[in-house]
Amino acid sequence: MASDRPFVEFVLDQLGNAEEITARKMFGDYGVFSGRKIFALICDNQLFIKPTDVGRAYIGKVVEAPPYPGAKPSFLIEEQLEDRAWLRELVRITVDALPEPKPKKKKGKKS
Repeated sequence: MASDRPFVEFVLDQLGNAEEITARKMFGDYGVFSGRKIFALICDNQLFIKPTDVGRAYIGKVVEAPPYPGAKPSFLIEEQLEDRAWLRELVRITVDALPEPKPKKKKGKKS
């Protein structure tokens, strides 16, 4: 089951900072980005945050699950989804802890 757009809009509203936080459709579900960093996935109308040590410490009792079959486990956010301040702080510390994405290699001509 893919995620529906109203749920994605709800999550984006909870996260705030509309200029910097965006969602892009990926394989029927959504990747959630802060600038160029992907920090979360929305799959089957559930929010999954990339795991970090600071995120784990902040959450406390973490629920981990793979966002889709074969994926690495991520933090599944369920009960705190309604708590904007808590969620925004989790996103802030997660994004700060994640490395910058590697630059894409330009396709060059073969000699």
